Amino acid sequence: MSACASTPKLSAPRLTVVGAGMTSSDVFSQQFRVRVHIENPNASELPIKSIDYKFFIEGQGFAEGVSEAPFVVPAKGEQEFELLMQTYFASSIGKLLSQLKMANSNTVHYTFTGNVVVNATFSPKLAFADSGTVDWRR
Repeated sequence: MSACASTPKLSAPRLTVVGAGMTSSDVFSQQFRVRVHIENPNASELPIKSIDYKFFIEGQGFAEGVSEAPFVVPAKGEQEFELLMQTYFASSIGKLLSQLKMANSNTVHYTFTGNVVVNATFSPKLAFADSGTVDWRR
């Protein structure tokens, strides 16, 4: 029996942004906390090693990175976790704030894409994509 035959095929989890807010900023960089809800559609637990991601706000590249804190999502389960995103573009926060003021709103349109790296032998990266609006003060 081959090793591949014993490895179950995994479906990609669904990741949704549920909140975001700035945690710190200075002249050179800003740090944001993004709260993410993850749903595991698989009949087995999903041991996540890391998540590499790109985050766009109002169509503009805003942040990218890799989460390094492993965690396990139960079979057919869900949970929330936080990503800390660092942006070094001094103009990024200015663009965001000016767009919010012009729209007289605290919500922004986002796109969140990337890959979930499963902590299992022979497991491929599981691609995800989500978009919507989020209140950046949550």
